[in-house]
Amino acid sequence: MAVPRSARPGRPPAPRGGSAAPAGDRSRPAPPPAPTPGAVHTVDTPAGPARITWHPAGHPRLTLALGHGAGGGIGSPDLVALAAALPARGVTVALVEQPWRVAGKRLAPAPRTLDTAWRAVWPALVDPPEDAAGLTAAGSAPPVVAGGRSAGARVACRTAGETGAVGVVALAFPLHPPGRPERSRADELTAVTGAGLPLLVVQGERDPFGRPGEFPTGLEPVSVPAADHTFAVGARSGRGPEETAAAVAGAVGDWVLALPDAAPAGERDGSRHRWDTLREG
Repeated sequence: MAVPRSARPGRPPAPRGGSAAPAGDRSRPAPPPAPTPGAVHTVDTPAGPARITWHPAGHPRLTLALGHGAGGGIGSPDLVALAAALPARGVTVALVEQPWRVAGKRLAPAPRTLDTAWRAVWPALVDPPEDAAGLTAAGSAPPVVAGGRSAGARVACRTAGETGAVGVVALAFPLHPPGRPERSRADELTAVTGAGLPLLVVQGERDPFGRPGEFPTGLEPVSVPAADHTFAVGARSGRGPEETAAAVAGAVGDWVLALPDAAPAGERDGSRHRWDTLREG
């Protein structure tokens, strides 16, 4: 693999966009405190330099690679919450910034350009430098789950079958444009399951890009109560941002650690059999 150039970026730009709260319910959560990252690497791609910020576990069972949305970067509250919570549970979190974001541009490029950059970053995720992901108890690089929020979730879904990801986590998947349910993107999700890969979707209960009940049978997401597309909750919901962040991190952590590839090497065959039995049942 080409060894990525190490770099220490400045403070990432503040996320933009997101769904507006209803009138009279304007409370927006403050972002959770950012965890202290480990190594930060720059990786060359055909679309320009991308950047990986690592949050390593001590002896990781998996790496969860997460891309950001089209309206913000890796500072979005859900990505920050996962980077803060999962390393203590044995999951290294790698937050991937697309080249357009690293370059300081305001608008994301076409989906094919995002996919090309993600594919180019993938070798650095599966075979990282020693100061990045950490090593499993067996002394090897951990298997990688692909994921992301919103547009980043779409990228992970579209490319998972070819990258060798062991599963996909889709946060706030934009099932359709707001108010346009006929323009469904469910085919990007079924491409994951059709390739035989495990898929987790975590969706806000009031996400205008697709509420949990709108997803096709077999793609039922984990529903985050009272949350919108950014996983923000209003003041009248009776829920706080910490509770919502814990719900997202708990659901993702439980799911990835149940994957067959998260089991110690000597137990993976039995774990895979149990997983297949659960899926078939």
